[in-house]
Amino acid sequence: MRILVIEDEPRIAQFLSSGLEGEGFSVDAVPDGEAGLARIARTNAEFVILDLALPGMDGLDVLERLRQEHPDIGVLILSARRDIATRLAGLRGGACDYLTKPFSFDELVERIRIHQRARTASAADGGVVQAAGLVLDVHARTVDGGTGPVQLTGLEFRLLDYLIRHRGSTVSRQRLLSAVWGFSHQPNTNVVDVSVRRLRQKVGADRIETVRAAGYRLAD
Repeated sequence: MRILVIEDEPRIAQFLSSGLEGEGFSVDAVPDGEAGLARIARTNAEFVILDLALPGMDGLDVLERLRQEHPDIGVLILSARRDIATRLAGLRGGACDYLTKPFSFDELVERIRIHQRARTASAADGGVVQAAGLVLDVHARTVDGGTGPVQLTGLEFRLLDYLIRHRGSTVSRQRLLSAVWGFSHQPNTNVVDVSVRRLRQKVGADRIETVRAAGYRLAD
């Protein structure tokens, strides 16, 4: 898989490039968003590691352009910004993952490989996943519950995709926080409940069950 690193700190960019190439990836690195957008058009990168504190164009603006111009590309935000508002803005803006600095390189590689495996699986099934009367289009990021496709935000897509791929199982709030939001421990946040409520408005309230004191489960 070809990866583009958009990072303005030379030391970090070099570390990522060398390390990821050692893991078998093909890597390009650029120091700002404009250069990154131009490089993607030339190299057909499949995955982007994106810093937010970039010179010129802010990383969230770069993410917006990426989603508009290259909707199929995976984007992992790698940033020193740790606040929940920024994390949610990135995930809702279409990033597939969010990792904070300082970071574990092994964890970064594993998150990239998770995306790679999901991409391979979606290609094998034509990019369409079906469960509980729902049809999830992985490429278009839409869901159809029988009345026509509805567009999902990046966060809603990640949440529904996770529930579908773990259908038949009850998924705890903490597990969802870790897998969808990238939070290792946030005991007082209600972002999962709020996001599930919004997702239910699009897929139907009866499609996602609340399991008391345990979490959520996709209805059979």
